[in-house]
Amino acid sequence: MNQQLDCIIQGNIVLTDKVIAGEVGVKDGKIVSISEGTGKLQADHVKSFGESFVFPGIIDVHVHCFSNPDEGFITTTSSAAAGGITTFLDMPYDLPNPINNVEQFKKKVEKLEKEAVVDVCLWGTISKTGGTDQIIPLAEAGAVAFKMSTFETDEYRFPRIPDPEILKAMKLIEQTGLRAAFHSENDEIIVDMIDTYQKEGKVYPKAHNETRPPLTETSAVLKLMEFAYWTKVKLHIVHVSHPRTIDLIQQFKEQGVNVSCETCYPYLLLDVEDLDKFGPIAKNNPPLREKEEVQGLWNHIEEGNIDLVSSDHAPWGAEHKARGNDNIFLASSGLPGEEVMTPLMFDSTVAKGRLTANEFANLMSTHPAEVFSIPGKGRISEGYDADFTIIDPNQKTLIDQESFRSYSKLTPFNGQELNGKIVSTILRGEEVYDGHDVKKEPGYGKFVPGSAAK
Repeated sequence: MNQQLDCIIQGNIVLTDKVIAGEVGVKDGKIVSISEGTGKLQADHVKSFGESFVFPGIIDVHVHCFSNPDEGFITTTSSAAAGGITTFLDMPYDLPNPINNVEQFKKKVEKLEKEAVVDVCLWGTISKTGGTDQIIPLAEAGAVAFKMSTFETDEYRFPRIPDPEILKAMKLIEQTGLRAAFHSENDEIIVDMIDTYQKEGKVYPKAHNETRPPLTETSAVLKLMEFAYWTKVKLHIVHVSHPRTIDLIQQFKEQGVNVSCETCYPYLLLDVEDLDKFGPIAKNNPPLREKEEVQGLWNHIEEGNIDLVSSDHAPWGAEHKARGNDNIFLASSGLPGEEVMTPLMFDSTVAKGRLTANEFANLMSTHPAEVFSIPGKGRISEGYDADFTIIDPNQKTLIDQESFRSYSKLTPFNGQELNGKIVSTILRGEEVYDGHDVKKEPGYGKFVPGSAAK
């Protein structure tokens, strides 16, 4: 068997329960052997990464390629490769048409197979009313999960789903075994508060936080968890911004509700003061929180109560953000994340001794694959895809927004120097990023169907 290996990857291999100085043998894009020490495996092609960590390929479950039609698969997947992300899950709120029917879904798969540089799973959604009949067909077509919202961004593209439709959807999604995920904010309270603030001329950056107080998140999450209790659906709460939300999730887990959650890197690394500092560039939904609330999220990360960290990559250009310079409510919401999330999270966790390499791998790769039942991804184990994110802890990363491959060239983290550098991104045994350049052409990435695909 040794003679037949396509390649060998050497370094500090991050397995599920330990880190070994060793090597991994790859054949036909799969991991076929793992060995402690080097020299036992043989192949013509050996890539030695010395003291660098060889992590399972990072998985980002929350990406918006097409909310801004100037972005798309080529730029986002190239950004992902450069950011150490081997697989991401693309959200369904595309412009001009959301992915709420099988016809749109299949068109998107075709586009993905032509344009992606890394592997991609696709979320499905439903229309505001009367769209639940598409749930089973979308699941069978390969949707990885279903995303809905209790807050209305756009009535057609990103609607608030009424409660009766949520219940219908949950019952159907439960039959597929997939997850029902929600953007959880209380639409009525937020709309009313924004209206009041605008009339009073309170349109300064921090008004974005003040009109979306924590109870607008917690009250929405509570309702959804109670619905999940009665329908037995697997529930996922996206972009949790407040520690109390996690407290409530823990309580419902104890009552038997299958509920998972994510937070995003900005909620861990920024706070409400950054709205004053950066203005619209730091605007996302839900908003940045108070310093002590950010610390509360970190406490939950360290206790293992948050399943995973995502980017919520939303690639708005300067023109979309500048609209909010004189009125924060007019700016588009969201930050780009594909190129910066992994180095930022490594710097703030492993490099600072806050998490072990194994805990980092769980948060950024293993748990995302488990929560969304992504086959063959998320761990360095025989039979799994040979997806690796290689980080050298002894090199530095300088964040330079002008070099972003994304359409969005704006980040509050511009100019920061981080401990650790992504020196290689490997997908199915092939290097897609070498620490400087993206090495694969569009079309190398594959569509990864969800677990209910027929």
